[in-house]
Amino acid sequence: MADIEFRGVTKTYPDGTTAVTGLDLRIDAGSFTVFVGPSGCGKTTSMRMINRMITPTAGTITVAGEDISTVNPVRLRLGIGYVIQSGGLLPHRTVLDNVATVPVLRGHTRRAARRAALEVLDRVGLDRVLAQRYPAQLSGGQQQRVGVARALAADPPILLMDEPFSAVDPVVREELQAEMQRLQAELHKTIVFVTHDIDEAIKLGDRLAVFGRGGVLQQYDRPERVLSEPATDFVADFAGRDRGYRGLSFRSADDVVLHEIRTATAAEVSGLHLEAGAWVLVVDAARRPLGWVDVTGVEGVRAGRALGESMSAGGSLFPPGGDLRQALDAAISSPSGTGVAVDESGAVTGGLFATEIIELLARQRAGENADRNRHFFETEDAR
Repeated sequence: MADIEFRGVTKTYPDGTTAVTGLDLRIDAGSFTVFVGPSGCGKTTSMRMINRMITPTAGTITVAGEDISTVNPVRLRLGIGYVIQSGGLLPHRTVLDNVATVPVLRGHTRRAARRAALEVLDRVGLDRVLAQRYPAQLSGGQQQRVGVARALAADPPILLMDEPFSAVDPVVREELQAEMQRLQAELHKTIVFVTHDIDEAIKLGDRLAVFGRGGVLQQYDRPERVLSEPATDFVADFAGRDRGYRGLSFRSADDVVLHEIRTATAAEVSGLHLEAGAWVLVVDAARRPLGWVDVTGVEGVRAGRALGESMSAGGSLFPPGGDLRQALDAAISSPSGTGVAVDESGAVTGGLFATEIIELLARQRAGENADRNRHFFETEDAR
């Protein structure tokens, strides 16, 4: 079991700068732990001490119960996957040979390593036609996937990831985050992931280690507790003033009621007869939402204006199995005030209202308070 433990770990540089101060932390095997905090707070230093790229000034780090200071650093690193910003790929090697690098270093034949590398490309969602390309011929998102594939190629029990998605655009970043969630559900690695983005940390982590200035660990907890019960003022400030809204992502939306929405295709819109202030959701032939149009827009279409000039953006969509944050965001971002729920194919399944979502939140909290009170009185009675 590849658990990791820091015991009294400090890192002070020759100029007197202390990057990490007295770190005590245990990372369970198979967990996804995110080191999060502002720039210069020691999170990357802490992670890089795990594979001995940085040596602690004081304290002990163990991996699977073994003091890593007693382990040959090359042997240690060959057993730990490492992913950095922009992939860190070797530019003169093909994608296939980049992924096969560590297995070859560990003594596998090049043929066997390449064969295994193709399977890892499949696992991270990369088409095999990319195998013979060079890093410069790939998009940023593709390069980052190759970096993840290379780290996984030797099937290491531990994966270290140093702000791996910070250099890609928001859409690609969300895709890569979803890919990491899928991979972790499948592989159950011990992952230490560094980021300065609290939203990314909340989305990915089983546990968050929040670092403050001077490399002082401020809180180590489940993400929902970091949001609802910040241990220090620093954590509260770093998590943001909207941390209550972020906390909705840990609440179920299974009981949100879906209502019927008036829909029409673009060809049908001009023939509608609506009362003032009515909204219609424009959909394609497969009932996928395109945008909202109100009665003013419909009159504009009748007068010969293009539908695209009359339509309002549709807001975010509420996906199958979505959480309460996604439900509320869909409702409040919709120009009509009605959030749009969709199925796996993207087709409209119904509408949801912000007022009802807030009422559901209130019911959930009331139930939680009742459970806490019942537990308290049961504990008191047992005494």
